[in-house]
Amino acid sequence: MEYRTFDDTLVVRLDPGEEICRSLLEIAEKENLELAEIEGLGAVNKFTTGVYDVKEKVFKPNTFEGSYEITSLHGTITRKDDKPYLHVHMCAGNETGAVFGGHLSEAYISATAEIIIRKINGQVGRVPDEVTGLNLFAF
Repeated sequence: MEYRTFDDTLVVRLDPGEEICRSLLEIAEKENLELAEIEGLGAVNKFTTGVYDVKEKVFKPNTFEGSYEITSLHGTITRKDDKPYLHVHMCAGNETGAVFGGHLSEAYISATAEIIIRKINGQVGRVPDEVTGLNLFAF
């Protein structure tokens, strides 16, 4: 992983074998990010995304392996319990053009990833919501 900072923006390159979520959290910790927006693209060979079932209050994961191009990677970095909190969604397409996605749990780079992190001047925390079971923005 390498990155450079330009004003309020970090430009990140991930390399083969690196895991996206772990890398983003590492950057967030190192740079002491309080609030940021994430977007990116690249290629992965294994990833887990899923959907949160609000009624059951459980995350239903799906794991994919093979050659996939990231068609969309979007998310936020906030803080929860004084630590970086990552909320990212990803979609990735295979060689037939089928696209799969959802809430990202993990994704391993096969070729590269190009990720932009934009710092936002401010602070937003997270608070558990009893109705949904999710950690929602706390203003």
